[in-house]
Amino acid sequence: MATLSAHHVGLTVSDLEGALAFYRDVLDLTVVDRFSVGGEAFSDAVGLEEASADFAHLDADGVRIELVSYDPEAQSVPTTELNQPGAKHVSLSVDDLDAFYASLADDVSTISEPRTTESGTSILFLRDPGGNLIEILES
Repeated sequence: MATLSAHHVGLTVSDLEGALAFYRDVLDLTVVDRFSVGGEAFSDAVGLEEASADFAHLDADGVRIELVSYDPEAQSVPTTELNQPGAKHVSLSVDDLDAFYASLADDVSTISEPRTTESGTSILFLRDPGGNLIEILES
């Protein structure tokens, strides 16, 4: 069997520019690439008739985060709760979670204030403009 290595973590968004601004400006990630893909081979590969998509890749300290906006856009998923099968989230770490939380703009939606779990990890979940969950943990 071939050896696999991680390439990126992908999130589908409905508003690429809004999501990109959030990940770049709020989370301070660096944009490393932007591109569009379409055509028959792409449509076949993703299993969507006449699909095309716009992509933005960002660097999160060596982990590539891919934001992708599809045409045609599908209906929203019914729920984004973490305990639902198929739920997803991206996790990023910071040195000082309380300082990060204090620096967030008032319009950034969080699930709660920072909390320390029984395992000793301090975490905070927030949502990007499209509702995707992002876990911020203290390293």
